[in-house]
Amino acid sequence: MRKSKGILNLITTAFFLFPFGVFGQGAIKESETHRFEEVANGVWLGTGIGSVFTQSNVMVLVGEFDVLVVDSHVTPAASRALIDSIPILSDKPIRYLVNSHYHFDHAHGNQAFPSGIEIIGHEFTRAKLNGDLGNVLEENTFISFTSRVPDQVLRLEQQAAAEESSERRTMLLDRSHMMQNHIEELEEVVPTPPNITLDDKLTLFQVVAWGSREIQLLHFGRAHTGGDVVVYLPSEEVVFTGDMMLPGLAYMGDGHVDEWPDTLEGLKSLDFNTWLPGHGPVMRSKELIEHFQAYLRDLWSRTSAFYNRGLSADAVAEQIDMTDHSQNFAQIVDIGADVRAVRRIFELLDTRP
Repeated sequence: MRKSKGILNLITTAFFLFPFGVFGQGAIKESETHRFEEVANGVWLGTGIGSVFTQSNVMVLVGEFDVLVVDSHVTPAASRALIDSIPILSDKPIRYLVNSHYHFDHAHGNQAFPSGIEIIGHEFTRAKLNGDLGNVLEENTFISFTSRVPDQVLRLEQQAAAEESSERRTMLLDRSHMMQNHIEELEEVVPTPPNITLDDKLTLFQVVAWGSREIQLLHFGRAHTGGDVVVYLPSEEVVFTGDMMLPGLAYMGDGHVDEWPDTLEGLKSLDFNTWLPGHGPVMRSKELIEHFQAYLRDLWSRTSAFYNRGLSADAVAEQIDMTDHSQNFAQIVDIGADVRAVRRIFELLDTRP
């Protein structure tokens, strides 16, 4: 493993995993916009509660003197709501922001963090957000997700108009209003790259009440993107996986599907009891990792077979049968696969001799 670009000493208070402490495992705290669940002492998983469109999870580590945040949500507005919520966990200042990867829903809130806060990410993440590899706001991933929002607003309004329950109607209209605000909030985004980068590994040490917490930022290889970073807390036996590993099928439009299963072997090599995904609830079992590896390998091999027969990516996306994995992934309800995943596999195959 190559040396990192730097090793930092981090000073931070506790709020999310093991060992147990002042709040203890399972504590819940809520602000007007966020819900935080403590999974170990000073280690918190944060999610939006619907008043602001946040889209992704975050991890917050609270130490004796400052706070580290992992991921910044989908817009500066969502990120400001997160920053405004941190005081319910700690009155200490935020010192570091870590990006698990470059995708918009995890890193487009970077610009909202105050000047002086260090942003840490993989070298690939910096290159993407810095514009060295093109404008991320013009890429298919960003456009394919954000272009759907106006239709979502319209659908919610139509559902509300047809709803007989006043409580349900109010909920739908609130959701519609939040998504309408999100459309306006997207206009504010200016991609902001990390100013501290790592290649394979960067280790931080935060001062906590019981001593020092080791925080390992690890890149095991290309997977969901070219620069996925997991945040591993060896003493607490907790890892934040970003979108490299989710409770369901991850988006694969920028993935390296052929390399992803081997990259996940690195994740499996870590000693952890709890993993915090970039979307979804706290997870306790490693078994799903093997199921996802099997899905990725089958998707690659089956798509490759169609590719070699000369079919188009869009045709393959309609015909490919992955239903033998439906027992492990509830998203699979019929024949077919996400066309963006199949197109990505075709792109990778096109680069091969």
